[in-house]
Amino acid sequence: MIDTYENGFIDMKRNIAFICENDLQLYYSINSSVLINKNDTNMSITINDLSNIDINQAVVHFEHGIGRYKGLMTITVSGVQAEYMILEYADEAKLYVPVTSLYFISRYTGSFKNNISFHKLGSENWSNEKEKAIKKIYNIAITLLNLYSYRKSQIGFAFKINITSYQLFCNDFPFLMTYDQKLAMNSVLQDMQNNLPMDRLICGDVGFGKTEIAMRAAFIAISNNKQVAVLVPTTILAQQHFYTFKQRFTKFSFKIDILSRFCNINEKVISCKNIQDGKTNIFIGTHLLLIKKIKWYNLGLLIIDEEHRFGVRHKESIKSHCLNIDILTLTATPIPRTLNMAMTGIRDLSVITTPPEKRLTIKTFIREYDTNLIRDAIIKELLRGGQVYYVYNNVKNIKNKSEILSKLVPEAKIGIGHGQMHSRDLEKVINNFLHKKYNVLVCSTIIETGIDIPNANTIIIEQADHFGLAQLHQLRGRVGRSYHQAYAWLLVFNFHTLTVDAKKRLEAFSKLKNFGDGLTLATHDLEIRGIGEILGSNQSGHFDKIGYSLYMKLLDNAIKNIKNQTQLSLENIIKSQPEIELYISAFIPEKYIYNINIRLSFYQKIVKAHDIQILKNIQLELIDRFGSLPCVTKNLIFIAKIRIFSKKLGIKKIRSNNKECVMQFLETNNIDITVLLKRLHAGKNIWKFENSHRLRLIYHFTSDRIRMQWILQFLKSIHVSNL
Repeated sequence: MIDTYENGFIDMKRNIAFICENDLQLYYSINSSVLINKNDTNMSITINDLSNIDINQAVVHFEHGIGRYKGLMTITVSGVQAEYMILEYADEAKLYVPVTSLYFISRYTGSFKNNISFHKLGSENWSNEKEKAIKKIYNIAITLLNLYSYRKSQIGFAFKINITSYQLFCNDFPFLMTYDQKLAMNSVLQDMQNNLPMDRLICGDVGFGKTEIAMRAAFIAISNNKQVAVLVPTTILAQQHFYTFKQRFTKFSFKIDILSRFCNINEKVISCKNIQDGKTNIFIGTHLLLIKKIKWYNLGLLIIDEEHRFGVRHKESIKSHCLNIDILTLTATPIPRTLNMAMTGIRDLSVITTPPEKRLTIKTFIREYDTNLIRDAIIKELLRGGQVYYVYNNVKNIKNKSEILSKLVPEAKIGIGHGQMHSRDLEKVINNFLHKKYNVLVCSTIIETGIDIPNANTIIIEQADHFGLAQLHQLRGRVGRSYHQAYAWLLVFNFHTLTVDAKKRLEAFSKLKNFGDGLTLATHDLEIRGIGEILGSNQSGHFDKIGYSLYMKLLDNAIKNIKNQTQLSLENIIKSQPEIELYISAFIPEKYIYNINIRLSFYQKIVKAHDIQILKNIQLELIDRFGSLPCVTKNLIFIAKIRIFSKKLGIKKIRSNNKECVMQFLETNNIDITVLLKRLHAGKNIWKFENSHRLRLIYHFTSDRIRMQWILQFLKSIHVSNL
């Protein structure tokens, strides 16, 4: 049974789609099932999500390599309609991938962004590259597991919680905790009460309440007679945290101290002595906290703010200091390395995506440099009694820039702040700005983290194309800390002379306008910069050749194999998924969901669903957003249910038309043999075993709907747990 389609044809009898183009004859198995990953999180969905993919964007097919996405197309074969993702490979060869097989596809991310080499269908290049990467990945998985299992093997301290005193401390928090904050805090409490050292990453956008969680953890540690170290990347952030912690703990007699370059030698000596004697409960500081001269009396908790700002040497020092203490890391934009360790289950992760009540989205504008625009933006903020950050990262000329602004906006009181200033001078400038003696601060990126001035609600960033995504995100986070509307102006000198990477950064940043975009931003940053730094630059070759998403799937699979002492490869897992061939039209019509990306998003949700309840939720979402389901979409959902039960049973393949149904079982399955034999005996004239693992039913079904319902009920009845 063969039908032609454009420059190829589909052989339904052999279940193979042939694509003939430029004298190429290639194939793709149409019916495959879902690669189920029960550990999928919102983060992994963000990274691997196909719903925001653009036409001509590079993607990776697990079996065929890197190609170019060309959109979706509905194809009718022998009266059966289905929708396919079109991929284009070298020599313009096209591959039509059914939407039921989207688990084969992932977005390509690597350093070959501007010169991607697309694979030639049918060649062995892709297989060879994939095999080399898999071998290397297993070595990396072993290294990662050794690193983190060593820490997990250490005996930590099981903190006890005095509910009464802890609740009193919590009651002083002037705001209501968001739902995500509560979830994150509960995870921290569980970790701290465990005798294994905590290593939890809390990712939440700027101003989303990560510091409050850290302070509650600190309170528990101090209540257990343990000391707390708060490690921050900048002097200003150390000062900010010092003020915040002092204010939050004002009702308690705990001693909080600070160590930074703002401190003189005598102050540093006294601070270190107090730490050694156990007089200081919370010690806040920059990398100076890591010096060997500091001898801790009873350190129990390390809080790290913005870990990615510390260098390799500092991180090694942290590891040597903190093998058996609890570590809590806070970040708004986790770097890929941190992101990946959390994704692979090596590190615990909590994500805060819920914004505080009444917070307004920061209005962001990307414009070419214009003095009139700058004056208008500053004047507008000053007229409402606010303050302005003007980010100018050329320290040599920053004084000159301040003078230019003074002439442009004579109404403004302008201060200057940058990292090369004397400590006391910088501290004075920041305090003067905080107390409104200046209403415009011309500054370097030293304000990137730590500054929390609610009255400053406009930021102007000159030469924004010179900054990374994470930097832009942090800088923008300096405004909008109150309930006033905040504005961010990103200025470039000439749009036409921007580099490709700079254009991508600014484009990505302009799209991230919602609260909670920090995690998404990290993935964009990853895509733009490449991913060589995840585990070191020597790994970038493998990343680039197979793409980040596939690399992480393989790494996740390798780690699970090593943990479980199994050798099941990702390829075998994919091939072991049940094939469901019912010859029924099953897709989401364009008339039902016109937007191709939203349609693709729902296809991916259905494909990834591993539970019947998840499918019900998807169905309810479709109905709520787009109305009653078309018959062909109901079929799509129903077939997905059959696939889920087939996977649970250990069924390799189901092929059925209106006259028969053939089921092929795996050697290892979950079938209740007693129930199955009873079913066969009751209808012995219609059942036939073709071999030990292949069963044929000869039966006339009056409709496709009845046939699907019968198959589903049969699968439910023969499951060992009788689901």
